Amino acid sequence: MLRAIALALLLANALYFAWGQGLLAAYGLAPARQSEPERLAQQIRPEAMQLVLPAVPAPSPPMTASAAVQAPPALPAGVSCLQVGVFTERQARTLRPRLKAGLPEGSWSFESSGDSVRWIIYMGKYISKAAMNRKRQMLEQLGLPFEPPLSPMLNPGLSLGSFASKDEAEAALAQMNQRGLRSAKVMLERPELPSLWLRLPAADAAMRTRLDALKPLLAGKAVQDCA
Repeated sequence: MLRAIALALLLANALYFAWGQGLLAAYGLAPARQSEPERLAQQIRPEAMQLVLPAVPAPSPPMTASAAVQAPPALPAGVSCLQVGVFTERQARTLRPRLKAGLPEGSWSFESSGDSVRWIIYMGKYISKAAMNRKRQMLEQLGLPFEPPLSPMLNPGLSLGSFASKDEAEAALAQMNQRGLRSAKVMLERPELPSLWLRLPAADAAMRTRLDALKPLLAGKAVQDCA
């Protein structure tokens, strides 16, 4: 019985192998072929199929240098940028209320063109390097910063800070005195120099007329086009 079953299984495997290899095709026994003609036969209207590709946007034209960096807008006809100067800070303080009364608000400003006045808290001059070193040690003990003055006329000496006004320097010195500082004083290291331009960036004919009326207050300074 077992031999009969084994023989039947062996025969079944042999028939399946022959069927799979197409050896029984002559008897109408063969698996469906997957080659291209048979696949086309299974398609519905294969001639209607189309390959659709995604649209590729056209490249943008290269940006020119003139487009990347736009020039500032030109002033309208009859309008120009004017400047008058130079003035000291003291002269500017005197002029500001007159300019506010005679010119439109926002039409003018003072612009700095250089270094302004500088006041310092000063110690010196010292007759010897040893004397200056003793002062250095004293300042280090008090926790006060110091440096050589910028002006050669004040060396050998020590500067304990620079300020835009004498009042600011004297207020700082008073605080240092409370911490035990002695023999320091407020000095003018750099005098006030003309460093402010009166600038009118968009002056029309009416503003020029107003500016002409203010010329007696301009200390003889010439009105000129902006540089």
